[in-house]
Amino acid sequence: MRVVGWSLVLVPLVLALVGPWFVPDEPTRGAPFAGNSSLGTDFVGRDVWHQVLAGGRTVVLVAVVATALSYLLGVPWGVTAAMTRLRVVDEVLMRPLDLLLAVPSLLVLILVAAIAGPGLPVLVGVVALVNFPDVARISRAAALEVAGRPALEAMRLQGETWWRTSIVYPGRSMVRTLAADSGVRLTGALYLVASASFLGVGVAPDAADWAVMVDRNRVGLFLQPWAVVVPALLIVALSVGLNLVFDRALRTGART
Repeated sequence: MRVVGWSLVLVPLVLALVGPWFVPDEPTRGAPFAGNSSLGTDFVGRDVWHQVLAGGRTVVLVAVVATALSYLLGVPWGVTAAMTRLRVVDEVLMRPLDLLLAVPSLLVLILVAAIAGPGLPVLVGVVALVNFPDVARISRAAALEVAGRPALEAMRLQGETWWRTSIVYPGRSMVRTLAADSGVRLTGALYLVASASFLGVGVAPDAADWAVMVDRNRVGLFLQPWAVVVPALLIVALSVGLNLVFDRALRTGART
């Protein structure tokens, strides 16, 4: 299972990071949905294989950066809410997040698509914003269990610094919980980036992007299926592989 997981991750990851170097600066165009190359041509006559090589970097990098940003914002937010001794502070920090969670992520994407123009910073911000409330709630739940431990109270009575009692000690205890969540969170970010591409948020409608390829080429699915099947399989393989790798790492860590 470990080999399967890493294989599913490495194939799309290598294509996403290295593939753009092997794409011609000015790709030739032929007839749409033709079969005159290895994987045929797409809806505007571009070589599908070249589009596959060039189309993964945006999906992968945006998902990784947005997920990292959601943790950079959500973990301190949740830990602060859990470690405070004032209930009013906890309520002020967490109740607005409940409102954000009540709004479907696709609705957020549609609103952003209507208000803001395409742009990768906008896409990163939207994906991070959608994931931020969940990360903050999970971090708070993990930190609450730590906050009630006698060991933490003993550290406070011994005069340990705020950094050790509120950051270092809770952080060490939350690592496994956050690691387990990060695989699922990154998978969700990948699918959210793909959904955003369908709505025109972040990338141009004719950009070399795996998610855009799935959306724009679906009209010719029965004429040229590779233009849809290959990028879709790469996105699914990366998502499934990431969860297999994270699950394997967590099981290995539990035995050591």
